[in-house]
Amino acid sequence: MKMEERFNVTGMSCASCSQRVEKVAGQVPGVVKASVNLATEILQVQVEDSFDFPKLQQAVHEAGYEVLTPEKRFTFQIKGMSCASCAATIEKAVAKMSQVENVNVNLASEKMTVAAHAFRDFPQEVAAVVQEAGYVAVPLTDSNWVLPQVNHDKEMQQQNLWRRFIASAIFAVPLFYIAMGHMVGLPLPQVLDPHHAPVTFVLTQLVLVLPVLYIGRTFFTHGFKALVKGHPNMDSLVALGTSAAFLYSLYGVIMTVDGSHEFTMDLYFESAAVILTLITLGKFFEARAKGKTSEAITRLLDLAPKTARVVKNGQEQVVKVTELMPGDEILVKPGESIPTDGLVVAGSSAVDESLITGESLPVEKTVNSQVVGGSLNQKGSFTFRATEVGGDTALAKIIQLVEEAQGSKAPIARLADEISAIFVPVVMALAILSGLAWYFLGQESWVFALTITISVLVIACPCALGLATPTAIMVGSGKGAENGVLFKNATALETTNKIDTIVFDKTGTLTQGKPAVTDVVAFNGATEKEILQLAASLEKYSEHPLAQAILQQAHEEQVALSTVTDFAAIAGRGITGLLADKKIYFGNQALFTEVGLDVSVAEKELNRLSRLGKTAMLLGNHEKFLGIVAVSDPLKAESKETVAALQKEKVDVVMLTGDNQKTAQAIAQQLGITQVIAEVLPQEKSAVIADLQAKGHRVAMVGDGINDAPALALADVGMAIGTGTDVALESADVVLMQASLTGVLKAFRLSRKTVINIKENLFWAFIYNIIGIPVAMGILHLFGGPLLNPMLAGAAMSFSSVSVLLNALRLKKYKMN
Repeated sequence: MKMEERFNVTGMSCASCSQRVEKVAGQVPGVVKASVNLATEILQVQVEDSFDFPKLQQAVHEAGYEVLTPEKRFTFQIKGMSCASCAATIEKAVAKMSQVENVNVNLASEKMTVAAHAFRDFPQEVAAVVQEAGYVAVPLTDSNWVLPQVNHDKEMQQQNLWRRFIASAIFAVPLFYIAMGHMVGLPLPQVLDPHHAPVTFVLTQLVLVLPVLYIGRTFFTHGFKALVKGHPNMDSLVALGTSAAFLYSLYGVIMTVDGSHEFTMDLYFESAAVILTLITLGKFFEARAKGKTSEAITRLLDLAPKTARVVKNGQEQVVKVTELMPGDEILVKPGESIPTDGLVVAGSSAVDESLITGESLPVEKTVNSQVVGGSLNQKGSFTFRATEVGGDTALAKIIQLVEEAQGSKAPIARLADEISAIFVPVVMALAILSGLAWYFLGQESWVFALTITISVLVIACPCALGLATPTAIMVGSGKGAENGVLFKNATALETTNKIDTIVFDKTGTLTQGKPAVTDVVAFNGATEKEILQLAASLEKYSEHPLAQAILQQAHEEQVALSTVTDFAAIAGRGITGLLADKKIYFGNQALFTEVGLDVSVAEKELNRLSRLGKTAMLLGNHEKFLGIVAVSDPLKAESKETVAALQKEKVDVVMLTGDNQKTAQAIAQQLGITQVIAEVLPQEKSAVIADLQAKGHRVAMVGDGINDAPALALADVGMAIGTGTDVALESADVVLMQASLTGVLKAFRLSRKTVINIKENLFWAFIYNIIGIPVAMGILHLFGGPLLNPMLAGAAMSFSSVSVLLNALRLKKYKMN
């Protein structure tokens, strides 16, 4: 079987180098074809199963160059984790692999992402390393379509935990009654009375506790396995605590049967059983809450129908969505979901795209309109041609973005990670030391010391600490996706909250991006029609955003266009060309200054147009200035409201544009923006961002064009309007699916809400351990207070995690507006 592989090549300096690499690579056994792109330094090879990468590396090295695998992202489903210590252990083990650049394990989503310079067998190598650490890593080759199976596995996990809880409770409840009931006056049959039948009393408890230990055996198998490997986790704490309770109680049973009845009332079977039962219940609630954190992705997955109605030769044929190919024509009837992305070729309708873009109003679709897979057709039938299928659709990319954001780690989580990495060993040491201290220094019985040790082991679990950040990130990013705001990673979600300056590109961002010609003014003997004809003839060859407006105006006025030769675009200045052997110039004043054409006659008109916020483009030939074409790009309806809302949030708003200062000031005045940076060339935009950052500002850049990409990448947070170019979207940290600027406000407020939620979670996780551990160590008992019962410690530990998850889920109720 033939496959395509891509590699980075270093050391090439010219075309002969690339040819040399191609030749050498093509001679390696297993390589069918090799090609090198000198500009990107990428070697692309078609290989067979027999291909050996080390041989390719060696051959290219001997030729004087180096070949490396490009950095790739691998995703794994992790099984067997019980707390933050597990995640830290896996991260540490995988990070030691030589190819790995970065690894992140998310306890909440139970997924691991690995960035590595790796090849072919790498996922299997990672799985082996994780297995050696005591866990299971399942490679996810296409997370978009594996997710339904993952969700099914989580449902099965929840059902299994619930069954384990019920089965444990069946034995733990009567055990608890027998062991503790008589102490509060509850009746017991004489055959079980500890005073009349002590042997039967203790043996009954032993019989009841054994099934609970068996049902909860995973705590012991996982816990002791991790302990032996040198990286104890939550299961290790539970296993040690309950084992100590059971073994001491078993000793008590043996002594009671042997005639030493003073041990009858010193058994801890009920503690071991109830701890295991309550922790299993806590695990169930935790798994259930975790499932709710990923509901956003589940809802997105549910948008896509499983089948499509393909039209071939006039006949309808129902096929699976996975079998669709680009170019297929698909019929969609009222009330049906659109199966994939495409262009309408016949019919019309209104489509609900709210769950894709967050836009509440239906969007009218006619011939040549784009439709998005997963959106809901409402009132009409239409046929569309598939343009993207499978993992290339907008819905699939949204799901992938949300997944990556949910699986990433926010900077705020670092402290929790550092603590979790050493937490369990420290707790084990504290448990043993506190027990020994009470026995030797406190002159207490060893039963008392054992109670202290068990309580500390059971209560001090870093689960809540490990869940505090990822759960809030999962819910927050999911909430954003439901409302058309896609955070690419957790860092962007957190950093947006810290932004104090937002820089807006003007055209297509603050404005509609659909300019129209408003004025054509002639000078020096020219006519308005002549001005429009010359301008449109030049713009026919241009890719400038305003070109379409001029061409549209020429079309409406039925102006015939002429052929232009020697066309050239001058960045930041305008365009030129030869028309009937005359050099024609069309651009801004800087261009006319450069070529020495006097435009003073139009000064008054230019000032008027600038005051109105219109963009004036000058036209002339090699002899004289001929006239002006003025274009206006209307502001978006929500621009002024969004700017005002951001300013109310104490965020500085800056408008960045290539327009002249007067035009820019006129538009800024309409919006209430006081900071305007105008006449900026495309390549200078990133320098403006860098300058603001150098002054100590946290800067967000909002844009939609290819010219904005460098600035978007450099900003602390880059926000791309979803209708923008692919390059802009790639460079951004946040993608706003709507063309509306309200998404900026949504992103800012959601980030702030999520960060507050994370801080609340971390506070409760830290405060729980800060208070819980000293209480379990007996600090209250020193001052005459109560001693913490191990059973209560188990319940507290379980529900500390649940409380953090429930707090994170409050974000689901947050109303984004």
